[in-house]
Amino acid sequence: MKNKPVKILMVCLGNICRSPLAEGLLRSKTDPKNVIVDSAGLDHWHIGEAPCKTSREIAKKHGINIDGLRARQFSNEDFDKFDKIYIMDNYNWQLIRQKARNEKDLQKVDFILNEIFPGENLDVPDTYQKNIKAAERMFDMLDQATDIIAKKIQNE
Repeated sequence: MKNKPVKILMVCLGNICRSPLAEGLLRSKTDPKNVIVDSAGLDHWHIGEAPCKTSREIAKKHGINIDGLRARQFSNEDFDKFDKIYIMDNYNWQLIRQKARNEKDLQKVDFILNEIFPGENLDVPDTYQKNIKAAERMFDMLDQATDIIAKKIQNE
């Protein structure tokens, strides 16, 4: 019997900086037949916009193209559609807790950096409108975390 794909959602505030980069990274490390990756923002400011310039530049520098991604807003249906939801910071945690309908929803949510630093609930710095050096640091964090996520999926 064929296993159904694992569905993972990356979430930040606007869905134009951290979460699309995390989406692109994980997509580049997994087989789309086995893993479905998406991203969303908890606010509505950037719906329909492409990832920010620095996220696109840093992704391209590392051979990943996220130019075609477009920001969308997180919805409560995402709790039903996805197996795992990775958030980028503590503010996202506060917002997503408000949206959660029950404990089952919250059990799907974790800080992405907990993959590197279990239980520490560390923030991925928001590099929106910051320089490429800040984006490089963000990329390194997300690259390490998505390496671990990809390996976990592969071993399941």
